[in-house]
Amino acid sequence: MTVRNAEFQIISALRTNRTKRSKEKEVFVEGTEAIKQLITARWEVTRILYRESFVLSSWAKDVLLSFSKAKQFEVKEDLYLELSEKENPSELLITAKMNQQNVYDLSDFVETVQSKKDSLYLLFDRPSDFGNFGSILRSCDAFQVDFVFLIGHSIDVYDPKVIRSSLGALFHTKLVFVNEFGSLVSFVENGKKRNGLTVIGSDSSGGEELQETKIECPTLFILGNERKGMSINLQALCDKIVRIPMMGVVNSLNVASAASIFLWELAKLRKK
Repeated sequence: MTVRNAEFQIISALRTNRTKRSKEKEVFVEGTEAIKQLITARWEVTRILYRESFVLSSWAKDVLLSFSKAKQFEVKEDLYLELSEKENPSELLITAKMNQQNVYDLSDFVETVQSKKDSLYLLFDRPSDFGNFGSILRSCDAFQVDFVFLIGHSIDVYDPKVIRSSLGALFHTKLVFVNEFGSLVSFVENGKKRNGLTVIGSDSSGGEELQETKIECPTLFILGNERKGMSINLQALCDKIVRIPMMGVVNSLNVASAASIFLWELAKLRKK
């Protein structure tokens, strides 16, 4: 690829344009680990790009051989750098079809997922920061969160910044989109009746400290928006609103850091 042709325009749009990604059902991926995780998760690779006159590693060559049916482009250095979002671009850039098998609408959520007594769900209220959300997905993968719920207007979960900051954890995450608050209320009520679902909210002004809180699984853990915290409606759903005790001057943790601390504590409960 030596000019900004039609393929270049499509790839560039997949990188920058949420509407284009949604319409084409494709994502733009860069970064070795993210690409490895995409391949492990068996997403369909549609294009592979590499730099002109750049010596590829054995791994990159194997990727090209493994996906010979995907469109493959040797790209001029200046165009490749234009497509990359990294100061030091990875040796491959990839586009892939979105895997819709791990995406659910809560109103159509399969009831059987509530059958596990140790289920752990995380709900993020209107995520607005790509890096935070990607980091949270890494923690969800590390501590084996079963489903990640998203509610309200938020960032595009398929944005390349999310994919990169999640190190590809997105490709292994089961996402549940809450389009109507009423469906969330129904989910919680059914979970309480069937399995004793506990709903825990995280807030720096919570009434209980994390280490003193008795939490039982299955659990729905709610994280508030980075700037506005939990909505009033979500607060009303919580059985408990818990805070992480802090001894420093600053009164709150980054939401991704707070999520990791909570998930570690919840993960320990599942092993008891």
